[in-house]
This record gives sequence, structure tokens and C-alpha cells, in this order.
Amino acid sequence: MLVAFLIMLREGIEAALIVGIIAGYLKQTGRENMLPSVWIGVAIALLLCTALGIALEMAGAEFPQKMQELFEGIVALLATGILASMVFWMAKAARSIKAQLHDSIDAATKSDDRHSFALVGMAFLAVGREGLESVFFLIATLQQDVGIGVPIGAALGVLCAFAFGVALYRGGIRLNLATFFRWTGVFIIFVAAGLAASAIRAFHEAGIWNALQQTAFDVSGVLPSDSIVGTLLTGIFGYQDAPTVGEVIIYLAFLLPALFLFYRQRRSPAVPRPA
Repeated sequence: MLVAFLIMLREGIEAALIVGIIAGYLKQTGRENMLPSVWIGVAIALLLCTALGIALEMAGAEFPQKMQELFEGIVALLATGILASMVFWMAKAARSIKAQLHDSIDAATKSDDRHSFALVGMAFLAVGREGLESVFFLIATLQQDVGIGVPIGAALGVLCAFAFGVALYRGGIRLNLATFFRWTGVFIIFVAAGLAASAIRAFHEAGIWNALQQTAFDVSGVLPSDSIVGTLLTGIFGYQDAPTVGEVIIYLAFLLPALFLFYRQRRSPAVPRPA
């Protein structure tokens, strides 16, 4: 539940940040008559992402057992890549996203004939990008945890992100976005590493990966996966009390370079925009 809440909160805030900047700028510049185009783009993106998620989940349920395991592994890998790309994209784009969006809006609304389509497209891409990331993450999470906690956590995260978007649009929010994206970025990198390890496990169960299956270590006597803390760590970080050598290698091979690159990107100076 917690991991679904935090991921959906971050994904939702990213989408709400972009849509809120677009809507707020239109309001500030006296172009509120263009706002319906923004809401149409948001609605289309939400509907398409929801339909995609339902279709993928139903398709996976129809596969034979080994095909389901293969499907789970592929989805876990896709979710890993998408989450990582989202973290690095926002770390880079957050520095100048507001100014870039203002420029894009001004360019899009110069032509009265096409401004509606341009604004629909901007809102659709903003929400659709985050929605697509969320779809693959939630499917990968549901495959590991079939309880009701995942959808509840996801729904709460979306609601909180929606409240953030409303507050941003009305100018009543003072969230330190740099700090928020920095700490949630680190958290998501750990989550993505766990998904990468779970993909290797799924491929083994599907019969297509049989290397490095020796047990790397066994701490089931100290922190079993079915304990309260172990269950929490499993749900958030993909913890296993007796992982295989392959799972540990994949986990560290993803985690360590990702943390290094994320830290380096956060410390690199911003490139000034041309006047």
C-alpha cells in the first residue's frame, strides 16, 4: 500500500505540476477561455491509460502459468526502465520546466485556429506520460501483491496529487519541489532495483533463466519475508530473505550506478537558458 501510494503521489504530482503550470499561466495571462482544451487533454489521457491498464491486466490473466511468469518478468523490466527514466527526466527538467512550458504555451496560442489542439496535446502528453508509467508500475506491483492495499494506496496517492494540482492552480501551495523530487527519486531507484530483481525471479519461474540460482545468503532466521517488517520491505523494496546470486547481482548492478548517476545529475550546475 505504501509503495503504491508514494509512487502514485509522485507520478500524480509530476502530472499535476505540468498541468497546473499550464492552467495557472493561462489564468494569469487572461486566457481562461482556453482552459477547457487543457481539461479535455487530461480526460483523454486518463481514459486511455485506464483502458490500457485494464487490457494488460486481463491479457496477463489469460496466459498459461509459464506465460504469466514471462509476462510478469517483462512488465517488471519495463516498469524498472520507465521508473528510472522518470526519475532522471524530472531531475533534469524540473530546473527549467516552468519557463519552457510558458514558452510552449505562448507559441501554441499564437494561432487562434490551432491553439485548442495544441493545448489538448500538451495536457495529454503530460498526463499520458505519467499515466503510462503508473500503469506498468501498478501491474508489476499487483503481480507481486494481490491484496486490496495496492489499489487503496494508489487511489490515495492520486487524490493527494489532485489536491496538490488544485492548490498549485490557485496559488496556495509552497511545496519545496527540489527536495521532494530528490528524496522520492532515491526511493524510486530502490523500488526499481527491487523490480529488476523480481524480473529475474519471474524469468526463472518461466523456465528461460536458470543461471546463478544458488542462494546468495539466507537471513530468514533473522528477518523472514513473512514477518511484519519483512512483508513491508518486500512490498516496498522487493526484499527476499534468501535471494539467489543472480537476483543480488541484478539488484546491485542497477542500484549502485543509478544512485551514482542520480547524485551526479543533481549536483551538476543548471545550464542557463538563452535570453
